[in-house]
Amino acid sequence: MLGLIITFGAVCAAAYLIAKKYYPALSLLVVGLVTLTIVGLISPDPLITGKKATKLFAFDVVQVFTNLLQTRTAGLGMNIMVIGGFSYYMDKIGATRALVSVCVKPLSKIHAPYVVMAAGYVLGQLLNIFVPSAVGLALLLMVTLYPLLVSAGISRHSAAATIAITGACGLGPSSGNMILGAEISKMHVMEFFLNGQVLVAMFIIPAVAVVHFFIQQWFDKKDLASGKISQADFGLTSQSAETEAEKAPTFYALFPLLPVVLLFVFSPLMYKGVRLEVVTALLIALLASFACDLLRRRNVKESFATMKSFFDGMGKLFSSTVTLIICAEVFAAGLTKSGGIATLISWVGSMDAGAIAIFTVMFVIVAVAAMVTGSGNAPFFSFAPMIPDAAAGVGANVAMMLVPLQLVSGIGRSMSPVAGVCMAVAGMSGITPFDLVRRTIPVMAVAMVVCYLRSLMLV
Repeated sequence: MLGLIITFGAVCAAAYLIAKKYYPALSLLVVGLVTLTIVGLISPDPLITGKKATKLFAFDVVQVFTNLLQTRTAGLGMNIMVIGGFSYYMDKIGATRALVSVCVKPLSKIHAPYVVMAAGYVLGQLLNIFVPSAVGLALLLMVTLYPLLVSAGISRHSAAATIAITGACGLGPSSGNMILGAEISKMHVMEFFLNGQVLVAMFIIPAVAVVHFFIQQWFDKKDLASGKISQADFGLTSQSAETEAEKAPTFYALFPLLPVVLLFVFSPLMYKGVRLEVVTALLIALLASFACDLLRRRNVKESFATMKSFFDGMGKLFSSTVTLIICAEVFAAGLTKSGGIATLISWVGSMDAGAIAIFTVMFVIVAVAAMVTGSGNAPFFSFAPMIPDAAAGVGANVAMMLVPLQLVSGIGRSMSPVAGVCMAVAGMSGITPFDLVRRTIPVMAVAMVVCYLRSLMLV
């Protein structure tokens, strides 16, 4: 019981700090270290055993952080940093914008406004496979898709809601959540994506597209009749304008696709004769893109300068995502050492519901945490490391418990007015974040229900 009290207190403390806009990584780290200290003081068992133990309690608390820093930075952290660097380089040379522009162009041929809107959501969700940043994708779509949607005849509010939910599922092998899930599941990242995430997302995406079509249409009619919006809201505003950046050739749209193609071809699902790691695939695509860009520019100094964005991106991802993962795992280590999670698993395991009950508890916790904090990473990073023990305790499939938690963390983020993607889209479209999530919450609520029900069939 004491373990449950410590666990509950730690979760509430972390949620409070993050909700109050304290730096999330440090909030999780501090709560984790305090929890480990409390556990170390009341438990006769050492926090660390084996060669890594310092033999001094106070040092062991910090050694937990040291161990995670060493292992995660060299493994998972390096994957995420290289992904971040590659994404920054694709943005710098204009390849990401070229990809989005090519994909958006066919929508201009459709003359039914809300059909265009629903198709735009599906397109954006698929583009998320190649553009893993929800905010980055949203900003690109605000320049390309948003004007098309408003020009087609829907309100700014509906168009903004469409952009805000495009990255909700966090699809693809390039996201930090996906890589962490694959590592914890001990699966190849493409296997985790195709045999895990896709099995759930293939039900969520069409359901959201249909619901989004009807809900935004209803909101537009209702708000127009009540005076909440006017005919002026069915046109572009100055807030949505952006200065035109240098355009890249259309064939640059192929560059962001290359790592995913390589990982798919040289994976257990296609060809087992060659073993290709995520970082290697990204570096191959990076070097190929650099060579093409160098040939096009014919300016070695300029091409070398653009490559600097790759290393800048690696550094930025370390200071944001990688540190958040490590600090979240320190927090998770504190919860695990407290014994509260083990008690909860044991208690649930003694019930007939077993896997369903523990899955439901974790699903609700992650969903609520994502909505409150506005982060799709922090809740998943905090609870994902606990899933193998929880799944083993109730006889569930680890991957099939992780996939819905990863999905719902992104879905919950799209319902939060404090989420970065919602604030960015709201600002560029000239509406408030609260007006935006008023449009996204009903749609994302359906996404949560579909995600939960579909996942029950797989857990």
